[in-house]
Amino acid sequence: MALFKNTNVAFETKNSDTVIGHEAYFQGTLTAKGSLRVDGRVDGSIVDAKLVTVGKTGKVKGDISCEVCSVAGEVKGNIAAVDHIEVLSCAKLEGDLRAPKVILEEGA
Repeated sequence: MALFKNTNVAFETKNSDTVIGHEAYFQGTLTAKGSLRVDGRVDGSIVDAKLVTVGKTGKVKGDISCEVCSVAGEVKGNIAAVDHIEVLSCAKLEGDLRAPKVILEEGA
């Protein structure tokens, strides 16, 4: 008897994505060496990530430090990116943005 009969599920060990799911809550400093997607709630800082994506349902209350940041949800804190920050029209931001390039969609 196999534990995993569904062969459509694939996990790649070389993919360093971290996901904070829709109903998940994290408190503290989160260090993500790869990319991070937040669809749930994070109360604390996010540091050392390559790509941070805050989804439409995502809420971050703390500072974000990364290479690239894309925000569609809610961030209450400062964002510092090495490359660029993208803020989508549905995003809500309270804080300072610091990056060589900042992209703001109309309505953000």
